Amino acid sequence: MATGTPASPPPPSAQPGPAPAGAGPAARGAWRRGLRRLGLGALLAVAGLAAAVAWLDRLPETVPATAGVADAATLARGAQLARLANCAGCHTAPGGAAYAGARALATPFGTVYAGNLTPDADTGLGRWSADDFWRALHHGRGRDGRRLVPAFPYTSFTHIGRADSDALFAWLRTLPPVAAARPDHALRWPFGSQPALAAWRALYFRPAADQPAPPPGPSADRGAWLVRGPGHCAECHAPRDVLGGRIDPAALRGGLMPMGDWEAPSLACLSGRGQAEPARGAALVALLRDGQSGPDAVAGPMAEVVRGSTQHWPEDELRAVAAHLATLPCPAAATTHTARPAPLDDARRTLGQQLYTRHCADCHGTQGEGVAGVYPALAGNRSVNLPTATNLVQALRHGGFAPATAAHPRPHGMPPQFLSDDEMAAVASWVRQAWGNAAEPVGWLAVSRMGR
Repeated sequence: MATGTPASPPPPSAQPGPAPAGAGPAARGAWRRGLRRLGLGALLAVAGLAAAVAWLDRLPETVPATAGVADAATLARGAQLARLANCAGCHTAPGGAAYAGARALATPFGTVYAGNLTPDADTGLGRWSADDFWRALHHGRGRDGRRLVPAFPYTSFTHIGRADSDALFAWLRTLPPVAAARPDHALRWPFGSQPALAAWRALYFRPAADQPAPPPGPSADRGAWLVRGPGHCAECHAPRDVLGGRIDPAALRGGLMPMGDWEAPSLACLSGRGQAEPARGAALVALLRDGQSGPDAVAGPMAEVVRGSTQHWPEDELRAVAAHLATLPCPAAATTHTARPAPLDDARRTLGQQLYTRHCADCHGTQGEGVAGVYPALAGNRSVNLPTATNLVQALRHGGFAPATAAHPRPHGMPPQFLSDDEMAAVASWVRQAWGNAAEPVGWLAVSRMGR
């Protein structure tokens, strides 16, 4: 008979945790009830968190489109916005048609591909409405409502108002349609999934209020809009956390770019060489317009920005940017050097100087003075004195190439220097401590880890 057979114990996975030693039946029952309540509480917490994410990431309401036909003035405004935002920079593949997308953009989470902005019906914006475009620009949502990956900088473009969004969309529709499908993103799981993007947006994104842009002119208010919105400066010049979220983007404190292969300098501390405010503003305007200013010259990703975008900005827009950046507070730690950098030992100093004489001095001068308008000076060069030697090492490894601009239509470039990691570390360290430069040296191991 089965009546005298003891019941089988539950499987291990179903058993509650052990009750306190020596507990009686009542205590064990209370222990099990406590565990059940704990499990229910955890389940409710997860459900509450999911509900909060869903509420924060709810589908946006559509702001009414601006009235009127896309006249010549609207189209001119849209064309200027495309330049201000450097849309072609990401949405044109090497050798491809302008704005037809498919350019591969490397991120720490995998590769994303820029979309086709031409009005092709099947692969571009041909079936999009102005409302669809507004949702993408302002809310980071695709035509079908799906969340866009934040490599498309809607975190900045959300500051572009509806009227400007409509003008930009109207101008894009005047481009010749190009049939070019965007390849699928190659992101590691779960980073490209819709739930992961919902969680990311809940942490890092809130749509801005729809406000018109300040009127054109060299004002700090106009500059703030340019920097935060179409210029999307914080996408490179704000540090990021491990999930790719921008840290205090309005401060523009700079830091390593997402792939770690270039360092974007702080834009809040542009007073490095004791210039008066008007001189600092003029130097920044020249750098953004011409690609070169004093001892400084742009290279790497910023050279692309100057070539395709800022050299074409109206002068007042550049002056507005300079006016806004002059208002940013510069942390005391960035201007006060309480500790001298670690000095090089005699052997490293000798090796670095020998390598500089052999490979660099013919262009940059024996005293790092450079040649004005031709070869940048290294003495007092801001990029040389950045917290890391990343940009200097990148120039040594891959060469340094300034953009072609109206002021410098045929700029001189620096070819790659075929040096070992140890030799690059020695010459970079020597340059960072020569002629009044006062930056930390770099070791061969750090050089080997810098982006290739």
